[in-house]
Amino acid sequence: MDKLDPDDPRPPYQQVANSLRAAILTRRFQPGDKLPSGPELSKRYGVARMTVQQAIRVLRDEGLVVSRQGSGVYVRERTERPVGLRPHLERAFEAREVSVDFAGFSGETLHGAIAEPLDKIRAGRLRPESIRVRILVPDPAVPWTLPARVEDLEDSPAFRQRATQIMRRHTEAIVEAVTELGDLGLVEHAHAEIRVAPTVPLFKLYLINDTDAFFGFYPVQEHTVKLDGEQVPMWDLMGKDAVLFHHTADSDPDSMASQYVQQGRTWFDSLWTTVAREPTR
Repeated sequence: MDKLDPDDPRPPYQQVANSLRAAILTRRFQPGDKLPSGPELSKRYGVARMTVQQAIRVLRDEGLVVSRQGSGVYVRERTERPVGLRPHLERAFEAREVSVDFAGFSGETLHGAIAEPLDKIRAGRLRPESIRVRILVPDPAVPWTLPARVEDLEDSPAFRQRATQIMRRHTEAIVEAVTELGDLGLVEHAHAEIRVAPTVPLFKLYLINDTDAFFGFYPVQEHTVKLDGEQVPMWDLMGKDAVLFHHTADSDPDSMASQYVQQGRTWFDSLWTTVAREPTR
């Protein structure tokens, strides 16, 4: 690993992510190894701390590393197991008609994974004719069964308010980015929409181009967060630790993979068209 190539057209965070990814996949960093600290990586690559954080986020979204609060960033054990959503999503945007449906907790991972193909469209390197993105997240206006306070398993309005800010930051950024592509005339038909459902999912689901499904469970872990100036232990859903399982529909509509994608679509559409609604401000 060395300084970045100034002639490389890719953004610095992507170059750092690519370098670290190569080091992980070639076992220069072994499963369970701790990565160098943010300041060390910043010095090594000659980039800002924020750039390093973006690169780590990429690797975390791909399931290659995991962040441990107060300890650092570690290479996942058995890194061959997690499925990388990002490369599949980027390839999906090479199609003429692109559809992405997401059901989950915040949309943070989707936001990180979809940024690269949207940037390629702005740069003229990809040119789909249509993009449709639908995002289904829990309704923060109603009490949640999870996440919940550790002491009594009760809903926390303060936590919901915090989660609302996170959800809005990521989901609204996706909607704005897709809408902008249509407004600029870079995509003929571009539509993105958010709806909220009166339930908190214990898993995340991505449906891409009606051919691929990615599914992962949210582990429930104790997580202390600062709410109203106090440190509050919460039973939280840890989406960044969710391992994704990938299913691709094939030529046999009755195969397990094809049925999985179809049933995922049926489930998503059933919520989207019945109990889901536009979020309130």
